Formats: sequence, structure tokens, C-alpha cells
Amino acid sequence: MNPHVLRERGYQPFIDLLRANMSHCGALRIDHILGLLRLWWIPKGESASEGAYLSYPVDDLLGILALESHRHQCSVIGEDLGTVPEEIVQLLLDSGVHSYKVFFFETAKDGGYISPEHYTGQSLSTLCTHDMPTLRGFWHCDDLRLGQEIGIYPDEDQLQMLFDERAKNKQRMLDSIAWHGHLPEGVGRDAMFVPMDRYLAEGMQLHLASGSSALLGLQLEDWLEMDKPVNIPGTVEEYPNWRRKLSATLEEMFAREEINSLCQRLTETRARASNKE
Repeated sequence: MNPHVLRERGYQPFIDLLRANMSHCGALRIDHILGLLRLWWIPKGESASEGAYLSYPVDDLLGILALESHRHQCSVIGEDLGTVPEEIVQLLLDSGVHSYKVFFFETAKDGGYISPEHYTGQSLSTLCTHDMPTLRGFWHCDDLRLGQEIGIYPDEDQLQMLFDERAKNKQRMLDSIAWHGHLPEGVGRDAMFVPMDRYLAEGMQLHLASGSSALLGLQLEDWLEMDKPVNIPGTVEEYPNWRRKLSATLEEMFAREEINSLCQRLTETRARASNKE
């Protein structure tokens, strides 16, 4: 959207966009919410290096977002990952927009994983996203092998570095989950010999659920122990993005005792986490 035209039209296109979405949900996730502050515009036919940041009337846009959120009783989650301008962080917080905390990305300077108990309360936490592999795919490095097959990683040395880094990250995750007491009995402590099964997946989800985020997001693929991702960023024809189905219907899923048991334990863990505040 052209910011000058938006102003001229009294922000009506932005208002219409919010109303069209908020009228059908209780929470709305806005992808790349940093675009309310600035966007990298590239002249048609030029490369990205020829682009420039274009500023947007962020105060006006956040004010409209807050107003429509209140009118529709619809919470807002802002995807604030990647290169985040310092000035947007406080603006989103003051506007009541929930931050986006992805466990895989929340690391400390020493490479260890930040405890979900230390996440900001005004946030939605999740283990992974629609642009990432499933838990099983991540843990077994299926995404790296698939990327090699379809040509994303043509450099063998680069690919090996990714495998090595994945091994380190898996061990750090396992250490963090074990230290916080969420690693189930019978699950080993050496990530090299620990497969991703229902028990480890549940431990990771309960670890996240024990955190301080107001909202928790989990993927049904991980409840069904699926390995194929729904989307691989940067691909078009190489992979059938957004076409992979769940391996079971919702009715079938919630007829499974182990899934209902997990839901109950997640509910109890969230309740205990809420009482800590």
C-alpha cells in the first residue's frame, strides 16, 4: 500500500482489510507487522540492492488497529521476527499487540535456549511456525535432506555446516528441557541417540506451555507426528506448498486418547503458569 494514498483516502483500505478479517476470528496474526513502520520498496525491474526503505504513518496505523481490535473484540499478534527496528518494539507493546516468540529462535548469547518463563507476557509463544519443518522433520533433519533434494542447498560444505549446527541445537534444546524438569522419563539425554517421538514432543510442548506468554500456539501436525512441512520458503514449483493435508480429520484426531490426554495436561500446565503471575 502506498502510504501517501492511504492518507489521502483516510486509511479506508487498511480499515476495510482489518474489518474483513476481524469479523471472522477472535485473534488475528499480522505477518511482518514491521511493515506498519517501514517497507523495503524495490523499483520494478531492479534488484533488491536498488531499493530503499519507505516510512509509513505507524502511529495512525497502530491507532486504527487498536480501535478495530476493540470494536471486534479481536486480539492481535504481530509477527516481529527477523531484523526488528528498535523503535517498533515499544510501539507494539504500548499498542497492545502481542509479540511472537518462537522457541527455536529464542536463544541466549551462549547459544542456549531462553526459558519460556522469561518470555514477555504480552506474546504468543510457539515451538515452530508454518514456514518451518514439523518437530519430527526438524529433529530428524528431514528439512535439510529435502532441501538438498530440491536444490536449496547445492553447496555440500554449507549443508554439512547446517547438519552440524542442527546437532548442537538439538542438544541445547534437550539440555534446557531436562534442566526445567519437562523431559519425560525414559527419554535419553544425548540428542544424537534420542528420536523425536510422542513423548519428547509432549515434553517440548509442556515446556513451552509452562512459560509466561499470554497465548500459546501449537501445530496439529506435531500432535499427529507428521514429518512433511506445509510450506518451504523460497520455493515455488519445487515443493507443493500449502497443499499437504493433515493425516487425520479433526474428528479422528480428538477421538485419540493420547491427544485428549495431552490437551488435558497442557490445560493444567497453562493454569499453573497463570497462577505464578
